Amino acid sequence: MQNFAQGKRFLIVRPDRIGDVVLSTPIPREIKGIYPGSFVAVMVRNYTKDIYIHNPCINSILTLEHPENNIPKKMTELLKEIKSYNFDYAFMLLPNEKINWLLFLAGIKYRIGVGQKFYQFLTNVKNVYRRKYQPLRHEADYCLDMLRKIGIQPQSIYPEIYLTEEEKNLKNDLRNKYLQGKKFMIGVHVKSGNSAPNLSVLKYKQLIDKIMHLPEVSLLVTDNNPPEEIIEIKNVSFPNVNNNLRSAIVNISALDVLISASTGPMHIAATLKIPTISLFCPLTACSPKLWGPLGNNARIIEPDENYCSFICSGNPKTCDFEGSGGVDVDKIMRELQQFLLQKDI
Repeated sequence: MQNFAQGKRFLIVRPDRIGDVVLSTPIPREIKGIYPGSFVAVMVRNYTKDIYIHNPCINSILTLEHPENNIPKKMTELLKEIKSYNFDYAFMLLPNEKINWLLFLAGIKYRIGVGQKFYQFLTNVKNVYRRKYQPLRHEADYCLDMLRKIGIQPQSIYPEIYLTEEEKNLKNDLRNKYLQGKKFMIGVHVKSGNSAPNLSVLKYKQLIDKIMHLPEVSLLVTDNNPPEEIIEIKNVSFPNVNNNLRSAIVNISALDVLISASTGPMHIAATLKIPTISLFCPLTACSPKLWGPLGNNARIIEPDENYCSFICSGNPKTCDFEGSGGVDVDKIMRELQQFLLQKDI
């Protein structure tokens, strides 16, 4: 185990998407659990920083873009900013050559990355390996291998997002606003950014129509930029359009259940203990064992056992679960109705 003092300074670098950033949130908590006197910062994209706002385990949030205009910072700006913190450790959860060189030039002594890139070899980065996901573990657990590399044994893989008391009160106001006297507030997130198999927009229209015919249900679409075909649907609320991520997090916290593919809002909902009904594919890179929701009441819907072998193209970016044995609207509705019946008891 590394013999470092309480006052060591850590930087966690996660320059990718919402779900990935959510699943990195156990890292600062586990560091602070062992070394409460340490300084922990994260470096993220400007649009994902809201995930870490109000996190008591974070001392500083660095962004790759200027907060006021979202323009990427120059290499010289980033280097000066990183050097000013005098970090001792940096964890790079996604291979990125630019950031790799920045951390090297900033003089951070212990740098730990994923995989084995040539630029990592040149800069003497210590690496953790996934070895083709054998054995298959959750992404949040793989992230924590960074800490195991320096001798910290994590106690929990569960992510965390912290709401202020004001945001919790706002959540109650939102429920009153959107429920309009009904009993359940259901969220549907349509897009997945081509990061996972997903239903077609037409299927989502059919799903929304069926949900809206359920008694005692108010429906929200949680996308910040919904497809035009979905926006045209009457009597549906779109609370996240033109809103920042923090507002979306609070809106999701007000739901009774979120229906979506494997995407960032699913991880936000799970972290906030909001039940989820999630569409997954059994391919290793998309598996719920790797990317499933953590810490909530989660219902996973997958195609039939032989679907991927005989019908699906094997490309998760183009799969829409169509065809015999895939995922259809009725299968999702059965899961939703079972959930509502149990919640009503």
